[in-house]
Amino acid sequence: MLKTSLAAALLAAGIAAAPASVLATAPADQAARLGKDLTPFGAEAAGNAAGTIPAWTGGITGAPAGWTPGTPYADPFAADAPVTTITAANADKHADRLSPGQLAMLKAYPNWKITVYPTRRSFSAPQRVYDAAIRNAATARLVENGNGVTGASAAPPFPIPADGREAIWNHLLRWRAPALERVIGQAAPTEGGDYTMVNFHDSVFVPYGMPGATPDTIGNRVIYLLQRTTAPARLAGQILLAHETLNQVAEPREVWLYNPGQRRVRRAPSTAYDNPGTASDGMRTTDQFDIYNGAIDRYDWTLVGKKEMYIPYNNYKLAGARDSVKPLHLNPDLLRYELHRVWVVEATLKGNAQHIYARRTFYIDEDSWQIAVVDQYDGRGALWRVSEGYSMNHYDVPVHTYAVETHYDLQARRYLAIGAIIPNYSYRYDVTLSPNDFTPDALRREGTR
Repeated sequence: MLKTSLAAALLAAGIAAAPASVLATAPADQAARLGKDLTPFGAEAAGNAAGTIPAWTGGITGAPAGWTPGTPYADPFAADAPVTTITAANADKHADRLSPGQLAMLKAYPNWKITVYPTRRSFSAPQRVYDAAIRNAATARLVENGNGVTGASAAPPFPIPADGREAIWNHLLRWRAPALERVIGQAAPTEGGDYTMVNFHDSVFVPYGMPGATPDTIGNRVIYLLQRTTAPARLAGQILLAHETLNQVAEPREVWLYNPGQRRVRRAPSTAYDNPGTASDGMRTTDQFDIYNGAIDRYDWTLVGKKEMYIPYNNYKLAGARDSVKPLHLNPDLLRYELHRVWVVEATLKGNAQHIYARRTFYIDEDSWQIAVVDQYDGRGALWRVSEGYSMNHYDVPVHTYAVETHYDLQARRYLAIGAIIPNYSYRYDVTLSPNDFTPDALRREGTR
């Protein structure tokens, strides 16, 4: 177990400390900085003093020449050469820019490496979403001890966070496209590298991000998901329907399952917290989908501050690669890391709460509010699992999202990868969906086609 907390260590190193917890909107003088020296999402617009992090100038504002919508995303930065490569041999020299979990990965796996490329602050969003983020700063509030949010839509609710709860809500309610269809894969290799690819066809509708959505029109349902399992044959035909609620303590998410063998729809039992994830072979919990999701009530959340850190970013090379899944970890030759500023949030399990992770440390990209890395500790205080989100900008929307999310189990020497790890992965945003497509009756019709 660490002798000092991460918070104390970062403060001792001079990393900016977070302000005290409040339940109010951002102070007017701070909110006035948004879109000026702060980006609309609250990141520092300027680069760092060393020049290794550039200024944010709007991110990617268009697709590379020759790219066609509906085809795999072309890499806008394919010509970039690595800045440095970190291995177990030189990891200690870079320790201040790595998480404990990342360091443990380097020490545990001889073939693992972190290849660092020039920093490209590629995050971008539509102008209406920037406008929403600035509005949210003046109107968004935590309610019911942080279990819910009011007064926000479309964008992260707290671009200038006051505490750890607000920071994690920024990830949960970050900008997502209003609707999409995607085909992705999931693999959970054994230590020796054997795995069966599970394929999903997902439909997603996000009322929170719809054009014209307001806090009054969104209600308590912020995301609808219909997930069809299409392979392997023994799982094909299973369908999951989920209604993601804003305040999951007051109204838990609703989940239904269609079983093709029984040809019937049934309500799922508790699908939250540390219940095993779908077809994950026990390699992730339910609340690790999308790196982190769901209710926040079982943890105390501390906003430690900001630091510069090497995190996965602009992983276009990884998306759709045929040789991405290897024993013990993803193929490191396909991965891209960059130096970015991150918010550090430490979640500690409450004394009367239950969860397999006693502590979790989140590293959240300042530009997008998307979690990049998580270190997860067991009840003994030992580092257990390390999660990384390999991000990329889908510039046709634009939306910053995960190409692949991965959960590494250091104790079992296994991992789970989900996302664009199949050559025929696809994302489509030119779809029209509504809540009527996500009812139990719609699930029955889907299953009996």
